[in-house]
Amino acid sequence: MRILVVNVNTTAAMTDSIAAQARAVARPGTEIVGLTPSFGPESVEGNFESYLSAVAVMDRVQAYDGQYDAVVQAGFGEHGREGLQELCDVPVVDITEAAAHVACLLGRKYAVVTTLSRAVGQIEDRLMLAGLHTRCASVRASGLSVLELEEDQDAAVKAIAEQARLSVEQDGAEVVCLGCGGMAGLDAEIRAATGAPVVDGVAAAVALAEALVGLGLTTSKIGSYAAPRPKTVTGWPVSGSPR
Repeated sequence: MRILVVNVNTTAAMTDSIAAQARAVARPGTEIVGLTPSFGPESVEGNFESYLSAVAVMDRVQAYDGQYDAVVQAGFGEHGREGLQELCDVPVVDITEAAAHVACLLGRKYAVVTTLSRAVGQIEDRLMLAGLHTRCASVRASGLSVLELEEDQDAAVKAIAEQARLSVEQDGAEVVCLGCGGMAGLDAEIRAATGAPVVDGVAAAVALAEALVGLGLTTSKIGSYAAPRPKTVTGWPVSGSPR
């Protein structure tokens, strides 16, 4: 089984970290291919960058020269999942929804701890669109930018753990979701600090993608996620020929 794990930004070091976490949880025999978009922002923090990233991610997957069995979109609260589902005939799993779905299996209410405060509304909107908002106790910001997560992991863990602790003590959360692909691999440390189950969206998405492939299931092509209608799209794809 081969799973494409697509970073939503152009920072290759973050792609490497995300792919490493995906490989750490993948089953034996699952190949993880980390992809970095060929254009777009170095980090995604806001709607403009998210919409730009959505196009870049779809372009990167379309330009991939090889077979694959599933796609993981590794951006928390980002746009583009629906477009990928139209373009791909294999399962597409977004880490936002994967984390929330898994959290709902573990406790009555979950919280998300993300990066900057400007990401809070965007994540809330994505959870609402997915029908997962009613079980969300809160979305809290750590105050760290996406790139700062890579620069000082000790400071990142401290800031994330503090907001996770507050979500449990003040908001009634019973499970905590790490709300950024760049937080991949920090779940054990945050769990130790809070005592609550902590869901890493990358790990959850890989596990769900493997399960869907194993069950022989993929996105329904009846209606909402049917393939795009044949028509001329000027300049698409940007980076190469479609698969």
